[in-house]
Amino acid sequence: MIKIARKVGTLGAVTQRVAGFHHDSVRDEPAPYPGVKTEFTKEMRFILPEEVPTIPIYRVLNSQGKVINPKDDPEFDKEDLLDMYKAMVKTSIMDRILYQSQRQGRISFYMTNFGEEATQIGSARALKFKDVVFPQYREAGVFIWRGYTPLEMMHQCFGTNKDFGKGKQMPVHYTGAKVNIQAVSSPLGTQIPQAAGYAYAMKQRDKDSCAVCYFGEGAASEGDCHSAMNMAATLDCPILFFCRNNGYAISTATKDQYRGDGIASRGIGYGIPAIRFDGNDLFAVYNATKAARKLSVEQQRPVVLEAMTYRVGHHSTSDDSTAYRSVDEVKHWDTVDTPINRIRNYLAEKGWWDEVLEKEFRTSTRGEILKGFREAENTKLPNPLQIFDEVWDELPTQLQEQKDEFIEHCAKYGENYPLESFEDMK
Repeated sequence: MIKIARKVGTLGAVTQRVAGFHHDSVRDEPAPYPGVKTEFTKEMRFILPEEVPTIPIYRVLNSQGKVINPKDDPEFDKEDLLDMYKAMVKTSIMDRILYQSQRQGRISFYMTNFGEEATQIGSARALKFKDVVFPQYREAGVFIWRGYTPLEMMHQCFGTNKDFGKGKQMPVHYTGAKVNIQAVSSPLGTQIPQAAGYAYAMKQRDKDSCAVCYFGEGAASEGDCHSAMNMAATLDCPILFFCRNNGYAISTATKDQYRGDGIASRGIGYGIPAIRFDGNDLFAVYNATKAARKLSVEQQRPVVLEAMTYRVGHHSTSDDSTAYRSVDEVKHWDTVDTPINRIRNYLAEKGWWDEVLEKEFRTSTRGEILKGFREAENTKLPNPLQIFDEVWDELPTQLQEQKDEFIEHCAKYGENYPLESFEDMK
């Protein structure tokens, strides 16, 4: 018989390992092979995945916003929790405005965060500002919590001359030097090994911070993720691998992505501590991330976090999710079990929030975001020659030739282009 040892941590995380075939083991003859810490057995048995206990989902709040175990309530003070709730709502309102603007043809592309606000705000609140964040493309709430304003996001989505990236990235690809967040990039999973490498560098110079890498369960299927986890495990890199398991990698449901026990179990396979938690539960996200950061920084090792959540919106404005999931399924997660509703119910129970305050905040926030939207929409685009700048220290000959040809072309045929929307070429 295979015996399974289970150790439940303070947050309900389960560390699993096969303890061995102890009743038939050759106890006085440990296996001498490098790479394993076990013993020989005379019994031939396969370890069947369906017989290994699955990793449970840690949660603090139930779907109605009631605390399940009072000792797990982080007991935020009123202003702190209201700030977190407002950041979640602000992210949602901004999403709706920018999503609709794309549908109107006013920006070219957008990706919403509907249903995943708690994973973003809860984790961001648990981090230190000096922790370097490597985002994927659905971390708008992390940017907002760290000080990125909706107006700055509008400038990025419009690609204006006030965009920190100077219009060189497509919408929602924010870059955040001022908030200690690396730039969002499109290629799937490339930020994961980059984050592991950065964490190794941090280990050499700073023992009091870590790297934090966000990605979806779809990106976890990329080879980048596996190599990054193995690197971080063997080199003991202080990094949090934060996986948002939201059910779908664009149109591919989790049942078609993997057969194992989600993403947290992969951490165990690589020798990395792991925890799975309810990503729609702000308190569970905060507690788990805070504890994971403490473990990672103090022990200088990686940790895998798997936030179980649901992507309510389409993958992006290039996607129609009704083609691969039912309207009723989405409606349930959008109305019955939303992270925003859970915290609103908790706040109401405390007497810290009500319908009047909710309406006032939503109205004022929507007005603030729309004001920023109009400002960004009417801001000039960068000087077209910016495309050649800030990539090379000295422009290579072939690019200098292209730049010269571009200037000549615009001088000759400029009336055929909307150059009035751009800053003057100088």
